Amino acid sequence: MDPLSQFLTGPRAQAAFALRVVMDPPFAIDVQDQAALTVIVAVRGQAWIAAKGAVPELMIQGQAATVRGPGPYVVSDAPGRRATVVIGEDQSCRTPEGEHLELTFSQGVRTWGNSPDGETVLLIGTYQSKAAAGQLAMAALPAVAVFAEEDLDAGLLAMLERELTHQGLGQEGALDRLLDLLLLQLVRASVHRAGPDNPSWATGTRDPMVAQALALLHQDPAAPWTVAALAHSCHVSRATMAARFRAAVGQSPMAYLSTWRLTLAADRLASSDATTAVIAEELGYSNAFTFSAAFSREYGVSPSGYRRSASIS
Repeated sequence: MDPLSQFLTGPRAQAAFALRVVMDPPFAIDVQDQAALTVIVAVRGQAWIAAKGAVPELMIQGQAATVRGPGPYVVSDAPGRRATVVIGEDQSCRTPEGEHLELTFSQGVRTWGNSPDGETVLLIGTYQSKAAAGQLAMAALPAVAVFAEEDLDAGLLAMLERELTHQGLGQEGALDRLLDLLLLQLVRASVHRAGPDNPSWATGTRDPMVAQALALLHQDPAAPWTVAALAHSCHVSRATMAARFRAAVGQSPMAYLSTWRLTLAADRLASSDATTAVIAEELGYSNAFTFSAAFSREYGVSPSGYRRSASIS
C-alpha cells in the first residue's frame, strides 16, 4: 500500500467533506479549515486560487485544482480581493467581522453560496485527515496545481455533481469514492507532468525498476532490506538500484524506507494503543530504543509524546 492509498484507506483516513459552492461576484472565500488537501472543480465560470506565499492561479470552467494544506488559501472572483467569507477549521462560515452565514448561504442539498444561481459553480472536496501518510502523499503535489479539462474524466465529474445535488441511499459512501477517484486522477496527472527538479516517491513510479522497488518497500517495510537485497529482487546491480532510485525519488532506498517506516509508525501511534516495542517490531526495528531514537530524530518528539499530542488534536 503506497502513501496515497494509505492516506485514503489507512487507520487515520477520514471521509472527505463535499460541497457545491455557488457564488456571484464579488467574492473572496478565505479558507482556514486546515484540511490536508482540497480538490476543487470549476463546473461554471471561473475562480482564482491563492495559497499563502504562492502566485494566484486561475481556474476556468471545466478545469480542476488541488490545494495542499494545512495552510490557508483564498478562492475569489479576482486576485487580491478582500475576504467576504471566512471558513473555519470546523467548516464554520462567517463574515470577516464574525457574523455567522451558515443559514444565509444555505442553498439546498449540499449547496452553499451567496446566490442560488451564481455565475461561478464549484465542486469542493476537502480531506481533513491529519495522517502522517497524507503528508508524505501530498508532498508530491505543489501548493496549488490547476489541471486542464483533458486531464479530467467528464463522466466522473458529472457523477460527482449529481451525487452532490440529489440525496439518495449511500450518498456519503458514493461521494467519498468519487472524490477519491478524482484525487487519484489528479495526482497521476501531476506526476505525469512533474519535472526532474521535484523528485518524490510518486514521480519515482515513472521508472519501472524504481516503481518495482517502491512496491516492495511499501508492501513489506519490516523486511531486513538492504540496497543489495532490493537490487537482487529487481534483477539489477546494486549500483544501478542506488543511482536510479535516488534520481527518481530524491532519496536513497534506505533513507526512503526509514521515512516510510516512521510515517507508518506515526499513524500507528495515533490510531492505536500498541506499545512502542510492538510497533518497533512490526516495522522492522531491532528494538524499541532504536525505533524511539529514529522517531525522535524525524519528528522532534518521542513516540509517547507524539501519541499524546495526536490524542489532543
